[in-house]
Amino acid sequence: MNYEKTAKDILNYVGGKQNVAHLGHCATRLRFTLKDDRQADVEAIKKVPGVLDVVNKGQFQVVVGNTVVEVYDELMKVGGFGGQKENEAETNSNDFKQEKKKIGSMILDFFVSVFQPLIPAMAGAGILKSMLLLLSVIGLIDSKGSTYIVLTSISGAVFYFLPILVALTTAAKLKVNHVVAAAAMSVLLFPDMIANLGSGASFLSIPLTNVNYASQVFPSILGVIFYAFMERFFFKVSPKPIRVFFVPMMSLLLTVPVTLAVLGPIGFHLGSYLTAAILFLFANFGWLAVGILAAILPFMIATGMHKALTPYGISALAASGKELLLLPALFAHNMAESAASFAVAIRTKDTRLRGVAVSAAISAMFGITEPALYGVTLQRKRVLISIVISSLIGGLSLGFLGVASSTLVSPSLASITMFIDQNNKMNFVYAILGMVISYVISFVLTLFLWNEDTQPSAESTIAENKETTKNTVVKSNEVVAIKQPVQGEIIPLTEVKDDVFSTKSMGEGIAVIPSKGELYAPTDGIIKMVFRTQHAVAMETVNGSELLFHIGIDTVKLKGKFFESQVKIGDQVKAGDILVKFDIERIIEAGYDPVLITVVTSREGYDVQCAEGKRKDNEPLMFITTI
Repeated sequence: MNYEKTAKDILNYVGGKQNVAHLGHCATRLRFTLKDDRQADVEAIKKVPGVLDVVNKGQFQVVVGNTVVEVYDELMKVGGFGGQKENEAETNSNDFKQEKKKIGSMILDFFVSVFQPLIPAMAGAGILKSMLLLLSVIGLIDSKGSTYIVLTSISGAVFYFLPILVALTTAAKLKVNHVVAAAAMSVLLFPDMIANLGSGASFLSIPLTNVNYASQVFPSILGVIFYAFMERFFFKVSPKPIRVFFVPMMSLLLTVPVTLAVLGPIGFHLGSYLTAAILFLFANFGWLAVGILAAILPFMIATGMHKALTPYGISALAASGKELLLLPALFAHNMAESAASFAVAIRTKDTRLRGVAVSAAISAMFGITEPALYGVTLQRKRVLISIVISSLIGGLSLGFLGVASSTLVSPSLASITMFIDQNNKMNFVYAILGMVISYVISFVLTLFLWNEDTQPSAESTIAENKETTKNTVVKSNEVVAIKQPVQGEIIPLTEVKDDVFSTKSMGEGIAVIPSKGELYAPTDGIIKMVFRTQHAVAMETVNGSELLFHIGIDTVKLKGKFFESQVKIGDQVKAGDILVKFDIERIIEAGYDPVLITVVTSREGYDVQCAEGKRKDNEPLMFITTI
C-alpha cells in the first residue's frame, strides 16, 4: 500500500485538514472529529485503497485494519497535525456550523476519546500480570519473592494510578491543560490525603467522604470536567501578565475541594452502581447474559458501541478483582471471528479475499477483530450468521461454567493467561473449553454454510459489473491530450489558494480563472463521480487515467447553490461536451474563489506533462501518457 497516497486521499475526502477538529486512532480505525460531517464524501473514502469501511456513529471512523499506524503517521505529516494545534481549532467557527448530534453519540464519543488512549497501557499491564500468574502457578517464579513483587508492581501501578491517567486523557479531550488537570486529580492518591480522609477529614467544616480512589475512573472524569470550566472561566477574567500562574492556582484551589467533597464521592458511587447493575444482570440471567452479549458483539464493535462498556470493566475489576460478563463474551466472539475468517480463506478461490481473510483471522486470534468484521464478516450474511450462532453458544458455555477474567485486556490466544485464577484452577481449563467450542462451531458452520458462488464478495460483484457495463471505456496506450476545460485565464496550479491542490498532493494539473460559467470535457471519457454538491466531477479518460474537476475553493460549503451538473455517473462524454454550469458572479458574491482546478488523480502508471508558455485556443494544456 502507498500509505502517503492513502492518507492524502482520506484527508481530502473528509473535507481537508480545515474540516478536522481532532484526529486519533485505535487498533484498526482512524478516528476523526469533524467540524462538519456533511463535507465528508463517505463513498469516495470507501473506494480509497486500504480502506475497509467507514463508520459514522458520533465519531467519524475510517477503518483501515492493521495498517492504521502507518496511515495515521502519514496523515499527521500531510495534514500538519504534529502539534495538534491546527486540528484542534475552535469548532464554532463562523465558517463551519456543527451539526447537532444526539446526546448518546456525544457521550459515546467522549468515552471513546477518554479510554482509547489508555488501552495500550492497560493491555500491556494486564498481559504482564496474567503471564506472571502463569509462571507462578507452574512454579517458575516465587509469588512471595522480591522479583515477583517488583514485576507485579509494574502491572499494579497502571491500574492504581488510573485516576491520574484518566485525568490526562479527559483533559486532552476537553482541550485544557492536562498537566494541571492531572496534578489536581493526583490529590486523590496523595498519601497524606488518604490518611487524612481515613481519620475523618473536613474542609471548611464540610465533612469529606472517606473513599478509596485507587483504580477509580469516574471521580477523575467528573473532577476534570469541573476543572475545565474553572480553567476557561479564569482564563477569561485573568489579567494577561499574571495569567501563567493565576489560572492554574485558582483552578486548583476550587477544583480539588469540590472534587473531594462532592464530585469524587458521586463518581465513586456511580462506578459502584454501574458495577452492581451489571452484576445484578449476571446474577439473574447468568450464563444467558454472556451468550446474548457475545452474539450481539459483532454489531456493537462495528459501531464502536463496545467501547462504552470499558468503564464497567474497570469498575468491576477494581471492586471484585474479576469480571464475569464482558471479557468472556469478547473471548467467545474473538475466537468465532478468527475461525470464520480461516474457513472463508479455505473456501474462497479469490486470492485477494484469501489474503484478507488469513490476515484478519490471525488478527482476531490475537484480539483485534475489526479487520475480520469489515473485511470478511459484514459483507457476507452467511458468515455473519455463523459468527452470531457460534458466539452465542461459546458465550453460553463460558457463562454456564462461570469463567471470569482477572485483568482488563482484549481476550485472545496471546492473553489467555488472563483467565488463570490461583483460587480456582478450573477457571483456566473452562476458558480453553469455551474457546474450543466457539472456534470449532464457527469454523464448521462457515465452512458448510458459506458458498462463494451464491454469495460473491462485494469486490467481485463490482469487478463483474465493470466488465459487463455498456459504458466501459476501452483503454489504450496512446497519449491523452487535455484541452482547456473552461474559458478564462490559465494560472499555474501552485498559485491556487488551497494547499491540497497547490502542493500537488492531489496530483499534477492546471488551474483556470473562469470567465464563463461552463465546464467542458477536455477529452473523451466516462463520468466516474459527480459530487453531491455538484461543484466537483471526476472522469476517466481513454487510457484509464482519471481527472478531477473542482470548481472554486471551499465551494462545498455552498451545498450545491449556483451549480448545475449536466452529466451523471456512467455517462460517456466527448471533448467539448458541457459537464457543469455554474454562476461565477454569485459564487464571488458569496465570498468564494471560483477558480477551476483540473488535476490528474491517477499517480501510478501515468506520466503527466503540463505545457509551458502561452497556448493558442484549442491547444492542449496537459499530456497524460501511460507508462
